Amino acid sequence: MASDDLIRLSAAELGAAIAAGETSSVDATRAYLDRIDAVEPDINAFLHVGRDSALEQARTADRRRADGEDLGPLAGVPIAHKDVFCTKDMPTTAASKILEGWQPPYDATVTARLRDAGLVILGKTNMDEFAMGSSTENSAYGATRNPWDTARVPGGSSGGSSAAVAAFEAPLATGTDTGGSIRQPAAVTGLVGAKPTYGGSSRYGVIAFASSLDTPGPFARTVLDAALLHEAFSGHDPRDSTSVDAPVPGVVEAARRADVQGLRVGVVKEFGGEGYQPGVTQRFQESVELLESLGAKVVEVSCPSFTSALAAYYLIAPSEASSNLARFDAMRYGLRVGDDGTRSAEEVMSLTRAKGFGPEVKRRIILGTYALSSGYYDAYYGSAQQVRTLIKRDFDAAFEHVDVLVSPTTPTTAFPIGERADDPMAMYLADLCTIPTNLAGNAALSVPCGLAPEDGLPVGLQIMAPALADDRTYRAGAAVEAALAERWGGPLLGTSAYAV
Repeated sequence: MASDDLIRLSAAELGAAIAAGETSSVDATRAYLDRIDAVEPDINAFLHVGRDSALEQARTADRRRADGEDLGPLAGVPIAHKDVFCTKDMPTTAASKILEGWQPPYDATVTARLRDAGLVILGKTNMDEFAMGSSTENSAYGATRNPWDTARVPGGSSGGSSAAVAAFEAPLATGTDTGGSIRQPAAVTGLVGAKPTYGGSSRYGVIAFASSLDTPGPFARTVLDAALLHEAFSGHDPRDSTSVDAPVPGVVEAARRADVQGLRVGVVKEFGGEGYQPGVTQRFQESVELLESLGAKVVEVSCPSFTSALAAYYLIAPSEASSNLARFDAMRYGLRVGDDGTRSAEEVMSLTRAKGFGPEVKRRIILGTYALSSGYYDAYYGSAQQVRTLIKRDFDAAFEHVDVLVSPTTPTTAFPIGERADDPMAMYLADLCTIPTNLAGNAALSVPCGLAPEDGLPVGLQIMAPALADDRTYRAGAAVEAALAERWGGPLLGTSAYAV
């Protein structure tokens, strides 16, 4: 099978072709490595590509299959990991100078489970430093570019992963979603991206940003591919104290079902109006009409506390970040600056952090430290946690009447690189629709729902469900995907500039 044919296949199709002996993992891996070589100068999706290790993993996957080992549906399929997942055979830097060149002595649980399932790690993808950002412009190693328009951002913080899959440099990728960092980049690059229920996927070995919010999840070109990856790395992990000890929701079965007949769908009143790009609103409204035509029962619901979610998030997340990033103290690992024997430990720590952390990370550490400080804790952090409780209650009240909630994933399509670099508030607004789900710990998924007529760029439909009801998001997402693919004559991604 030709290289271009291999990288056109969905992950499910590629896994099936490898299992049937129509191709090999080695051939598929070589095809993707060649693709990376061809387009990386334009995209900058990867911080590290492990060519030799990837080919060795591929040979191992082929050998395991030849030996008759019972392998899963993604065995031999290549994958890219966001550079926040620890990998014992590759550097893990969180796109920060403070961890430049650091190689962990162990794998994250997500990494280990996917290795066991036979997936082949191509490399580590670019991201906003320590997952703090919505554009992947905050990386210490340069911005990643959107394959649909290389003058625009691929979203963030998992923009390297979204760009890699959208540019056909990988069929699958992992990301982390703290306030929308999977769903938002998936939306602006025309992909499927899922935020599992908090605790449904292990955080062990994932470099922390905000511990009560961080959630590993999948990027893929199809809903089924996302479901297969979601299922492969999810499940209880005793090494993660926040891991949910419950069965993994039946996401693969739901993705194959792709039926919304009788599903109760709530349109969130607060996610719309001023500030939303007209083309985004248009495609969202068309998606709601499509769901109704497929047999869903659509009603409008109000979640008034959602309007305070952005403010609450940008107190809670920086507060947790200021605590988590205290471990980068120049004493144990990573960058060390000024240690010439004449300075105190405090001076070395200060110099190291000044040199190693980027502007956005410093901004959030300062904000979080202030919010947690004596005299301000109750007024800021405490109040934000009360708003978080109200958001959770609004979700609970809505889900008494509907099965899923829907909204645009992002208020706009991908914005030009540099446009919001000097305006943090404008940047933060990119996560306006996604943040409430993180604060509540619920499940959500973004699926492509068309191109905005103003600029021809992808628009995402967000589908939200209660905790441990992830299967509902896949069921609805697969139904929308199937109906739109039939209407378009194929997948949305086939129309991008980097389609093969």
